[in-house]
Amino acid sequence: MQTVTLNNGVEMPLLGFGVYQIPVEDTERAVSEALAAGYRLLDTAAAYGNEEAVGRAIRSSGIAREDLFVTTKLWIQDAPAEDNTKRAFETSLNKLGLDHLDLYLMHQPFGDVYGQWRAMEALNRQGVAKAIGVANFYPDRLIDLIVNNEIAPAVNQIETHPFFQRTDYQNLMREHGVQIQSWGGFAEGKNGLFTNSLLAGIGKEHGKSVAQVVLRWLTQRGVIAIPKSVRAERMAENIDIFDFRLTDEQMAWIAALDTGSSLFFDHHDPEIVTWLAERRLDA
Repeated sequence: MQTVTLNNGVEMPLLGFGVYQIPVEDTERAVSEALAAGYRLLDTAAAYGNEEAVGRAIRSSGIAREDLFVTTKLWIQDAPAEDNTKRAFETSLNKLGLDHLDLYLMHQPFGDVYGQWRAMEALNRQGVAKAIGVANFYPDRLIDLIVNNEIAPAVNQIETHPFFQRTDYQNLMREHGVQIQSWGGFAEGKNGLFTNSLLAGIGKEHGKSVAQVVLRWLTQRGVIAIPKSVRAERMAENIDIFDFRLTDEQMAWIAALDTGSSLFFDHHDPEIVTWLAERRLDA
C-alpha cells in the first residue's frame, strides 16, 4: 500500500475503505472482509451510526492496532462546542473501542467551528487524535481556519471524482500543507460513470475496470480514496490498482470530464446549511 505523509509527519494510506451508507447490520461483515482484503485505512463517522460495528470488526480481525489507520468524524456540536466536542470524541472512541484515533475530522464547516477546532487541537496535543482535519470545507473556510489557528488541518475530505475534480483546490491545499481526500470517488454512479466510454476504453487498455481506472486516477493525483462496497469481490478489485499506471495522455483525457460542479449538494446553499445545522445525533 502506498502512503502519504501528512503535515505533522503521520503516514496515511493512499487507499482505504469507507463505510458511508453501509447499513449497520452489514458493517461488521463488510469491514472484516475489507481488512481481509488488505485495507488498513478505515473511514467512518459519528453521523454514519456504525462506529460500534467498525470497532467490532477491528477487534475480531487480530490485526495489530499500529497497523491500522482509523478515521472518524465530529458532527456539528451544540454550545458550548468546545466541551461538547471533547465529549463527542470520547463517545466515538468508546464506540470504536480504541484508545486513540489516527485522524479526527470536523465533518461539516458549520456551527462554532472555532470552538470545535480548539477542542480538536487539544486532543491532538494530548496524542489521542494523532492528526486532525476537516471535511467539506471550501477554500474560503479552509484558509480562514488555517490563518486564525495554531494547527493547520492535516486533511480536507471533499467531494472529488472525474466530474468534479477540484484540481485548483488541490493545488491550493498543497501550498498550505493540507492533504486532499476524496469522498464520492465514484460519484455514486451519477452521469453514467460506470458505463462511461472513455473510462471503459482506458480500462480495456490496462485490463482494468472503470472503478479501478477511477481509483488509479485519484491516487495517481495524490488524492486519498476511500471506496465503499459490501461485496468482497469488489473490495478485492478496488484495492488492486497499484500494478498499472495511467499515461499522461490518459490523465489528460480524464481531466476533460470535469464539469466543475458538485453532483450532490452545495455547502454554500442556505437551505443545505440550515438542514445540516438542524440535524442532531442521538448520542
